[in-house]
Amino acid sequence: MLRVLGVVTARGGSKGIPRKNTTLVAGRPLLAYTAAAALAAKRLARVVLSTDDEEIAQVGRDCGLEVPFRRPPELARDDTPSLPVVQDVVRRLEASGDRFDAIFTLQPTNPLRLASDIDGAIDLLERTGADAVISFVDVGERHPARMKFITDEGRVVDPPFAETFEGQRRQELPKLYLRDGSVYLTRRDVLMNDNSFKGLDCRAWLMPVERSCNVDTPFDLYLVERLLEYHAAHVGAMPA
Repeated sequence: MLRVLGVVTARGGSKGIPRKNTTLVAGRPLLAYTAAAALAAKRLARVVLSTDDEEIAQVGRDCGLEVPFRRPPELARDDTPSLPVVQDVVRRLEASGDRFDAIFTLQPTNPLRLASDIDGAIDLLERTGADAVISFVDVGERHPARMKFITDEGRVVDPPFAETFEGQRRQELPKLYLRDGSVYLTRRDVLMNDNSFKGLDCRAWLMPVERSCNVDTPFDLYLVERLLEYHAAHVGAMPA
């Protein structure tokens, strides 16, 4: 059985929404939704929060997350990619003697994932022998075939991947999926040795559109609250 580490990534310097990870969403910090799902999952051996910020660290502790060390400032800049942040956690834990077969990167900006998404993705990785499992959502009405280039003069130009004819039905377009952000599960050696979240054999974990929301703007926060209300009204409160 795979031993899987959960790494929650939450820096303090968010720009689009200041203090985003501690912002209240339906009365709870945004970070709390990811923490609840991760701690309710059965397949994560350990869940660690990586942050440079003491307030976020305390919120994480209050939610039950481990905060064994602080993220170094050079890994908390606006332009810092996620890969070295997660690798930093793995190296530190391995230096203390704790080793894992796979790493599950958990972004607090995807608060609607469930524990069943986490466990299901791990089961899929184990069953298939793949390098990674990443979540996707159906693009729906925003299919790339319906997109256009617009020139500086405002002229509309068809891209090479345009729909075959104007007004082509969505059902006739090839199915395409957008990376969703809720699930990034990667085998340890692929992450650390190949410097990749995806590897060469990546499998898809499909998220339903009503639970696929990546929080980057204040409007996204509004959408998340409305989706939480929708789940509470139609399917009962979202499970962890």
